[in-house]
Amino acid sequence: MNLFRRPAPSLDDLILDTAGNDLSSARLMPTVARPPQVFVRGQGSWLWDSDDRAYLDFSQGGAANSLGHSPQVLIKALSDQAQALINPGNGLYNRLQLNLVDRLCEHTGSDQGYLLNSGAQACEAAIKLARKWGQLHRGSAYRIITAGNGCHGRSFAAMSASSGGCDNRFEPQLPGFSHVPFNDLPALHAAVDAGTVAIMLEPIQAEAGVIPATEHYLKGVERLCRELGILLILDEVQTGIGRCGALLAEQQYGIRADIIMLGKGLGGGVPLAALLARGKACCFEVGELEGTHHGNALMASAGLAVLDTVLEHGFLEQVRESGCYLGEGLARLAYRYDHGQLRGQGLMWGLTLSDDSADAVVKAALHEGLILTAPQPNCLRFTPALTVSKSNIDEMLLRLARAFSRVRTAQLQCRKGIAV
Repeated sequence: MNLFRRPAPSLDDLILDTAGNDLSSARLMPTVARPPQVFVRGQGSWLWDSDDRAYLDFSQGGAANSLGHSPQVLIKALSDQAQALINPGNGLYNRLQLNLVDRLCEHTGSDQGYLLNSGAQACEAAIKLARKWGQLHRGSAYRIITAGNGCHGRSFAAMSASSGGCDNRFEPQLPGFSHVPFNDLPALHAAVDAGTVAIMLEPIQAEAGVIPATEHYLKGVERLCRELGILLILDEVQTGIGRCGALLAEQQYGIRADIIMLGKGLGGGVPLAALLARGKACCFEVGELEGTHHGNALMASAGLAVLDTVLEHGFLEQVRESGCYLGEGLARLAYRYDHGQLRGQGLMWGLTLSDDSADAVVKAALHEGLILTAPQPNCLRFTPALTVSKSNIDEMLLRLARAFSRVRTAQLQCRKGIAV
C-alpha cells in the first residue's frame, strides 16, 4: 500500500503547456488566486506563456521587477557572481554585502544597514529595532502606531502592524500595535502616549489603493516624532529604489525617517530587502538579528546592479517623465469610461473605478494580453518596469481600453438578461 498516493488532479487543476504535457497545480498550496496561464520567459515589459502568447506586464511582480524582466545588467551580475561565490553564510563578511550596504547608506544618508530576503522581514527587523531602542531610551516602551488600511507584510508582526490592507484572519494578533486613520494628524497626536516607541507609515499605501500621504501629514508626523523623542519608521518596500521618481519617497516629501524598510525593487526580481537606520536608531548588537541567507553574495550582486542602474545620470528623471506620461494617459482613459480618481506618483498609479469591477477588468485585460493587479475591488494598480517606454504605455492604454469595453459590454448584457 502506498501511503503517499494522492488522488489524480481534477480537470480544474490541469494546465496544458505548449508541448501538450499536463501540468497540475493540485499540490501547490492555493494561497494566491492565479490565472491558468503558465509563464515561461520574459523580457523588459513583456511576458510569454507556455503557448508563446505575449503579455504586456504592468504589474512586474507587484513592483519587484524594477528594471523589467530579465534585464541584461541583472543577468550578467548574477551569472558572474554565481561563478565566484553564492553564499558564504551570514556569519562571514562578503564583498558584495559590504559594498551594497555602503552604497545604500551613502545615497540615502543612513548610518547603518542590514540585508534581508523580503519586505516582510525588513518590517520584522524594523519592529525589533524600534522595541530594542525603546528598552534603551524610553523606559521599555514598545507600542508602535501605524495607519489604518496600511499593509506591511504577511509575517505575524508585520500583519499585526497592518490594518485592513492585509489579511488579519490569524488571531490572536501580536500585541503592541495601534492603528489610526491615514492622513489624520489629530488622530495620531491623540494616539501617542508614554508607551509609544515609534510611528510606522507607508508614504503611499499601495494595498489600500495607491493612496499617497499628503506632504502636510508626513511633515507633521516627522515634527511630532522629533518633539516627543520617538522614532519615525517609513515602509518604503514598494515606494523606494526609484519607484516614485526619487531613490526614496521621503526625499520627495522633504522628511527624514529614523528607520527605513526597503524591498521589492531593490533586488530587481530576486529576493532582497534592506533595513536602514540613522543616528539614535542604530542600536542592534551581535546576535539580535540574523538569517541564513541574509546578505548573501548572489542577491547582493543583484542589488548592486539595480542600484547602480537607478543612480545612473538621467534614470530617475526618465522615471518621472514616464510616470507623467502614464498618468496623463490613464486620466484620459478614466474620463472616457467615466471612472474615478487617479492617484500616485512616478511609476506607481492607482485608478479608482466607478464600481467594484476591478477583478473583472483584470480578467478582461488578461484576455487582451495585459497583466494588471487590483489591490481593492474598485481600484486598478499600475507598477510597470522603471524602464518602460512610451510605446509600451501607449500599447497598454489600447489594451486597457479594450478591457474596459469588454467589461462594459458584459455588464450591459447582464442587465438585459443576456447570457454572457
